[in-house]
Parts: sequence; C-alpha cells; structure tokens
Amino acid sequence: MTQPVGQFTGAPGLTGQKVRLRPVTPADRRTLTGFDREAASRNAIGGYQHWAAHRSGDNLQFAIETRYSRLLVGSIKADGGLGRFSYGIGIGSSYRRCGYAADAITVLLTHMFQDRGYRKCEVGIYGGNLASLSLHGVLGFREERRIRDTELHRGGIKYLVMMAITAPEFAAYRPPPEPQRGRHWRTRRGRHWFNDKSA
Repeated sequence: MTQPVGQFTGAPGLTGQKVRLRPVTPADRRTLTGFDREAASRNAIGGYQHWAAHRSGDNLQFAIETRYSRLLVGSIKADGGLGRFSYGIGIGSSYRRCGYAADAITVLLTHMFQDRGYRKCEVGIYGGNLASLSLHGVLGFREERRIRDTELHRGGIKYLVMMAITAPEFAAYRPPPEPQRGRHWRTRRGRHWFNDKSA
C-alpha cells in the first residue's frame, strides 16, 4: 500500500554518496530565495522555484546539502498519490555539474519506491532543458510523450517531455561508474610548487 506524501517526519536525513536530504528549516530561507533570485536574473522560464515550492501545501520537502560540509546546494519537493509521484528539483547555479542532482534524485527515488511503496515516478521537463533531459536519461527514465505548451514564450512554442521510471526499472538500474576527478578536483601541489628542489 502506498504511504501518502506528507511532511517528512522520519529519520533526520536520507544520505547518498554526495548529498544528504533533510527537512527544510526557516534558516534555509535566505539561501533558497537567493537561488530563486539567481534564476530570475537569468530569465529562466518554467524554472523550479525553491522557496515558493516549500511554502505550498502538503508534500514531501527536502533541502539538499553536501554530505561532508553540510553546505546547502539546492532543494527537492515530491508529491503524489495512487501509486505515482512526481518531483521538482533545483540546484543553485554555483553548484551545478557536481553530481548533486543525480545523487539527490537517486536518494529520493530509493525512499519513495522502497520506503513509501510507490510504483511509478513521472516528471515533466521542458524540451529545451537538455541538461535535465540528459540527466534523467542517464538515471534510467524513459520518454513517454510530449505535451505542447499552448503559451507563447520568447523563442517560440515550448513543449513538455514527460519521462517516467517504474519501481522495477529503478531496482534494475545500475548507475554508470563515477569519474575519479570531479569539477572541483584539485591537485595537492600549489601553483608555486617546483619540481626542481634546488630552485
């Protein structure tokens, strides 16, 4: 039986390889609204609104923080019913392409399928959001259909790509091997390090 989505009251956090999902607190407001302002300044249409999402109704809401430094890097919200759920995720622009979104989504899917008994996850992604489409493809989601958006936006008509993954598909999913060096990887040698010890 599917456990209804509601405010998170379980363990203090759900942990992945890189991130931890924890309840959103009032202290997160400043950072989350800062993420929203950054997105608005780039004129992102249909983007995820961190703080607005966490002020709405009865749903599962998490802050995404790095596992070791506890740095708040984004947020994720899930809602659903009748065995299906969907989610919205946003990562602050300074923290993208570090693997945080993929890890947070994997942790959320594990929680929703294994702990809450949901059978299917569906997400809608704007067709122009190639990064998100690619990410969900790598995570095992498959495209189900495309819905044309009747609103006119700058740059023409937009459409939503509906992607989905079922609990058995997720259980069979094997993530690709993680690269040894991430975007923020640095050598231990500083720029003034010399190989010649006599220098």
